[in-house]
Amino acid sequence: MPKTAIILGATGLTGRILLASLLNDNRYTKIKLFSRKTIGITHSKIEEHLINVLQLKSIANDFRGDEVFCCIGTTNSKTPDKGLYRSIDYGIPVTAAELCLQNNIDTFIVISALGADSESKIFYNRTKGEMEEAVLALEISKTHILQPSLISGKRNEKRSGEYFFKQFMKILNPLLLGPLKKYRSIRPATIVSAMIWLANNTFEKKRIVSDEIQTIHTKNGYN
Repeated sequence: MPKTAIILGATGLTGRILLASLLNDNRYTKIKLFSRKTIGITHSKIEEHLINVLQLKSIANDFRGDEVFCCIGTTNSKTPDKGLYRSIDYGIPVTAAELCLQNNIDTFIVISALGADSESKIFYNRTKGEMEEAVLALEISKTHILQPSLISGKRNEKRSGEYFFKQFMKILNPLLLGPLKKYRSIRPATIVSAMIWLANNTFEKKRIVSDEIQTIHTKNGYN
């Protein structure tokens, strides 16, 4: 049966790759994008909604589909105000999950981060952890929370510190073995292929850490 996917964060690094993948996937006939700025792509499958994503509840009637992919996230350097930061990294995913429940959407897949922990003293990790707990508490039947390590790839905005750390991780990755494998940097395309596979298959785990994301990607015929 043809499906409608909803993407939040389609203008970001992973979201852009997810959109391109879904456009080439015959299982999906419509892709709804909710964002504050246009993706700049014209395609028969795309239905674009330019909105204030901090006010998702205002477009509840349009938030209808079969699956929701949430790729929303910010950084301390981009959003130094902690109140706004929490509104983005906690508020948007949780509101999206609430709309899934309201509109009978039974698949919700969200990108979190390795180290997410509601008890953490680190604001970033604590916010992600609280988001995860709030989403899981809603008990959407098919919920998957991906916890990637550092995401490699070129972003639109400059993040000089992150750039140098990514270069360092290219050297370090082969040395991270056994239980340390989850700390290897991960490609956005790897995350995307895992997200799409999870949406279309049965997988028991709700929280999926970085090396498990890589395993899903590899086991299903991706390089």
